[in-house]
Amino acid sequence: MFFDTDAGGLVHNIAYLRFIETNRSLLAEQLGYPIGEMLGRGDCPVVVRTEIDYRRPARLWDALLVHGELEKFERSRFWCAFTITRPSDGQLLVTCRQMLVVVRLPELKVQRLPHNWHTDFGHLKGS
Repeated sequence: MFFDTDAGGLVHNIAYLRFIETNRSLLAEQLGYPIGEMLGRGDCPVVVRTEIDYRRPARLWDALLVHGELEKFERSRFWCAFTITRPSDGQLLVTCRQMLVVVRLPELKVQRLPHNWHTDFGHLKGS
């Protein structure tokens, strides 16, 4: 969208983080963390670290594909990895990793990850 770009028609760096935020919310659903239900219980996912590499610029009206996946997890924190590509030419534009924890509100106490993650995603644990 135009509001995601600068005067030269290049996508702003902060816009990529917004694209990743949207993808991460969808990924949470796939991982068994429906955001609405989580917040209703008082649990809130929190990004504690972001590593992002801007490899190539996207331009106004480029169609972009954002892919996110669970990369690894420990007892109470997990890493998600994201890529943003431009399907028209297959170019990799952005790579990103984010570390998250789930905290209980209002005390902000870090929660352990669900036990089923060991069964469902155990091949990723600590990798």
